Amino acid sequence: MTTVAKPVLSHFGLFVRDLDAMTKFYTSLFGLQITDRGEGAVFRNQLVFLSSDPNAHHQLVLASGRPPEATFSTVMQLSFKVQELEALRRIRSDALRLGASNMRCIDHGASLSIYFTDPEGNTVESYLDTVYYIAQPHADPLNLDLSDGEILDENERRCRADPSFKHAKQWQEDFVLRDGGA
Repeated sequence: MTTVAKPVLSHFGLFVRDLDAMTKFYTSLFGLQITDRGEGAVFRNQLVFLSSDPNAHHQLVLASGRPPEATFSTVMQLSFKVQELEALRRIRSDALRLGASNMRCIDHGASLSIYFTDPEGNTVESYLDTVYYIAQPHADPLNLDLSDGEILDENERRCRADPSFKHAKQWQEDFVLRDGGA
């Protein structure tokens, strides 16, 4: 039997037009720290390495060189996980203050998410996992102006009404079994 390599996604790189503005956006919004910056030795663009984890030198790399005429980003989304609803509310407010646009709040059942475009048009998601699984794609409106209890009650009600409903732990166990117990 052939063994398949199972890499873990480590970091993401993004071409930008305005390196300083985009560095400020991501450091201000997500608390990422600049771990290094400079011109690449082989890749001759200016690079800014950002991380929020002392065990990861960089989680996001911003690279100069996005052409001014590039009006469409081929990146579907950059996603940042949070641990509480209040963090989603803060990020929603801060993102808009920092120049984000196209804010959308969505209950995916398995997660509660906000989506927006950064100042250069890249889609960014911030999300909170729930304790449920329902088949994806799935999208219901999410009203972050409700209380945490109201949001979580509505999420549970919608999930339990879906025919694919299960607890996230059960989905994880099923995933391991599908993968041959690895």
